[in-house]
Amino acid sequence: MGLTSRTTVYALTALAALCVVLLVWLWPRFAKPGPLHVLGRLGAIAVTQVTIVAAFACAVNSSYQFFGSWNELFGNVDTAPVGVTQAAGGNGGGSVNGISSVRGASLVQPAGDQQLSRVSGLPSGPAAAVGRVESVKIIGRRTGVVDPAFVYLPPQYFQKAYHRMRFPVIVALSGYPGSIFNLAQHLRVSQTAGELQGKGQMQPTIMVMIRPTIAPPRDTECVDVPGGPQTETFLAKDLPDAIKSVYRAGHDANSWGVMGYSSGGSCALQLTMRDPGVYTTAAALSPDYQVKDDPTTGNLFGGGPGRQARVDGHDLMWRLKHLPAPQVSVLVANSKHGEKGYAQTEAFIKAVKAPMRVVSILPENGSHNFPTWVREMPAALKWMNGQLTFPQDVVPRHHAGKTATEAAGGTGTGIGTGSSPSADPRPGHASVRAAGREPTPRPTATAHR
Repeated sequence: MGLTSRTTVYALTALAALCVVLLVWLWPRFAKPGPLHVLGRLGAIAVTQVTIVAAFACAVNSSYQFFGSWNELFGNVDTAPVGVTQAAGGNGGGSVNGISSVRGASLVQPAGDQQLSRVSGLPSGPAAAVGRVESVKIIGRRTGVVDPAFVYLPPQYFQKAYHRMRFPVIVALSGYPGSIFNLAQHLRVSQTAGELQGKGQMQPTIMVMIRPTIAPPRDTECVDVPGGPQTETFLAKDLPDAIKSVYRAGHDANSWGVMGYSSGGSCALQLTMRDPGVYTTAAALSPDYQVKDDPTTGNLFGGGPGRQARVDGHDLMWRLKHLPAPQVSVLVANSKHGEKGYAQTEAFIKAVKAPMRVVSILPENGSHNFPTWVREMPAALKWMNGQLTFPQDVVPRHHAGKTATEAAGGTGTGIGTGSSPSADPRPGHASVRAAGREPTPRPTATAHR
């Protein structure tokens, strides 16, 4: 039985109920004097409490997907090398098994369901009308990391008028321990983006939902740990390379943004300020502004004379004070009442200096939870999208209008399927791109320079 399966939840719940019944039934036998009977009572109580806690924890994990498997729960992560799929035809630009390739190396692979079937409100219908969410695995060419992801493709991705466009990308990061299921089901990333685009309040954008916890159960906080997991490299280099190799995603930094909640929001700020050549826009919902070691992270910065420099480099307030401000735009959100980070958020806003720009969403009341972040999502997405460039450069004709499966000669099922046409674009098609961009109204947010 899988850790997140309903069968496991039901089995542990039934076991806990049975233990409670047996405890009540057998208690009179244990209620006698003597050390053995005392030990019996203590043992019966302990077993009952453990099964109740296990059933409750399993139910919570099944809903929020903190750990996706028994191996993850016990820290046994598969580190075996990932096989490389050679591109059909050997030209480095084809695709195999529905996944496009770059220089013969498949950087994105199908990932199965990954709880996607349990997510409510996903697009249902022709891809050219409603878009589609795909379940994939991102392969880190530099780091060797294999991380699951959901990728939302907007309807325009499959429409003839856009079949030579490269789309802007927003990477959405979960908190710790978090999961892509949380991003899809509880934060409703793709659903909110689809609704905003349908109302003309957001330009068509690819949404990549991924977790920064690449070495569960350890929290690596988007840091390249000396001698350990290289989380920043994976998110700042491997992930963009993989997405660009498969999807018609913008190649310039001004078409890439990153957002997240809780520690995912902290990571979004870190990536944008530390890697402005990759991400030029960030939205951070309830973030922290400094990375610190704690029991879940272990030693993130190593030892030796370079440790303090690494610590300072991940302290955003230190960076704003001592380093030139990067030319990026960020949004920070924190509730005035109900969250602990409001004072730090105000201090961060005041410390930002040109050419960096900051806007804020500061509701009067809210908590460190999904209802608060869901309320902030539409404004955050609309603002982010307004910072990103679309349309991007034109795709070469021989790739235009083809999804990954179609490029491989597939039948239009599985990864990369859709109803995108394959006809060559008309002369002067760039004018259609410009006309196809929909206005992006400003969110309810306060701007600061």
